[in-house]
Amino acid sequence: MQKILGYMRKAIQEYGLINDGDRILVGISGGKDSLVLLQGLILLRRFIGINYEIVGVTLDMGFKENASDFSPVEVLCNSQGVEYHVIPTQIGEIVFDIRKEPSPCSLCARMRRGALHDAANNLGCNKVALGHNYDDAVETFIMNLFTEGRIGCFAPSTYLTHKKVTVIRPLVLAPEKEIRRAARRNQLPVVKSVCPADGHTNRQKTKDFIADMEHKEHGFKDRLFGAMKRANIDGWGGINYTPPAKKE
Repeated sequence: MQKILGYMRKAIQEYGLINDGDRILVGISGGKDSLVLLQGLILLRRFIGINYEIVGVTLDMGFKENASDFSPVEVLCNSQGVEYHVIPTQIGEIVFDIRKEPSPCSLCARMRRGALHDAANNLGCNKVALGHNYDDAVETFIMNLFTEGRIGCFAPSTYLTHKKVTVIRPLVLAPEKEIRRAARRNQLPVVKSVCPADGHTNRQKTKDFIADMEHKEHGFKDRLFGAMKRANIDGWGGINYTPPAKKE
């Protein structure tokens, strides 16, 4: 986990993600990213010099015929002294059975975010930590550009005025390959996704596109990320970002 902790510490400092007294809801889907995020935040508390609380929350998506077992995640949280809640929802039923969405990811993501924000309010948390990583940021930038025709990405930190909660992404500087390695080496209890759309999404197509471009043009992904930071798109330049001087 040493590399992951380094990436997380840098992101926390560069983007001002965590402060003393924060009570942070960690969204735990059961996937590798959310579990590495949880473990990283637990370990960082020991030496980063910031006093904060952690509350783990898993949304049960309500897939009646193929329910996920989150008991291994509960065991992990209990062993680390982390408060943990599984919140039942009907998101899966609404998206796939009632709405029968042909492209379900957008609606599902919005509903999951809303449920997590409500949970944060109910549990007295002022921040929600999500497991988006370095690769996710580049993929989102590409998807927004090619699919919606706009330049943008999710931000490392976003304050939601209507919910009075801040969404943070402490893994945004961590490459997915390092997260995968950390999850495997630390034997984290990854819960396999039971979503019917898993592996057949626009994001997966974008992953494949970036992998192909990276093979053809080594450094393609890093150059895209560097451009996002230099242009300070959606706050990616960091809290101490200074815009480039204008040419005379």
